[in-house]
Amino acid sequence: MSLYFYFMTEAWKEIEEGAIIKHDAAKSPKTGDWRYMKPQVDKKSCIGCGLCFDHCPEAAIDYDSERKANIDYDVCKGCGVCATVCPQKAIKMEKN
Repeated sequence: MSLYFYFMTEAWKEIEEGAIIKHDAAKSPKTGDWRYMKPQVDKKSCIGCGLCFDHCPEAAIDYDSERKANIDYDVCKGCGVCATVCPQKAIKMEKN
């Protein structure tokens, strides 16, 4: 049996399984305290397209009952990606 064949067929069986880490938002640290800029959503202009939700690197955006962007300021870092991608310009960055 060639070395290549061994690694392709048998070696993977010897690799230790990785751990699964379950996320618990209640135990997550509140990391939004140090932000300089804070996104503000104009609920009248928001069309609920989801671009801000899709692009937020901190997963700090969710929807309210009317499918309007809702920002969790406990984890928002104020990076401004949401304001940049919003096609309606419904999110404005303001000093914190």
